[in-house]
Amino acid sequence: MISDRGFGVRGSHNKIEAGKLAYAACCATALAAVSLDVVPAERAAARPAVTKVERLACSLGTEDNQARIAVEVLNGRVHRFAYYSKWKPRTCSMEITRGDAYSTWLDQGATTAILLLEEMGSFFIDHGQGRYHFTFSDVDRTRYCGMDGKMNGYITVRRASPRCELDGLMEHGPVEE
Repeated sequence: MISDRGFGVRGSHNKIEAGKLAYAACCATALAAVSLDVVPAERAAARPAVTKVERLACSLGTEDNQARIAVEVLNGRVHRFAYYSKWKPRTCSMEITRGDAYSTWLDQGATTAILLLEEMGSFFIDHGQGRYHFTFSDVDRTRYCGMDGKMNGYITVRRASPRCELDGLMEHGPVEE
């Protein structure tokens, strides 16, 4: 037999219980409505900001003796670059990415300094006025090129030109054939 005590609304005890249930239902509904409004705002805040990506590339030289660089810029800062050179029969290739395990990047105004780990050299990137000027400083040729010595010099890539400006990087060191 079912008692109407606890399910009905007769009597003062049942009225209090019914009021508590109605209040709890009202609060649950209000909280659900508020959380529905908050979730999209939280998701909007979690969305990444709009990223401006720019890719530049240039080359200089002939098939057997060339240098080239490709640069990816995110929101005005170099994010990564790849340098390639060929001195027949040797090639040199490197890709350096911001946040990788092999380099440390420091931005100071219009200059970015990159220190390669294990004392393998450094790069300085001067950016502005539609160009990115990469200075190589004592970059280890053995690791990246398979040749003795250090790479010192610069390469510049410009937005409006497929041709690089280059000095020092293609200096021929001792190469045994």
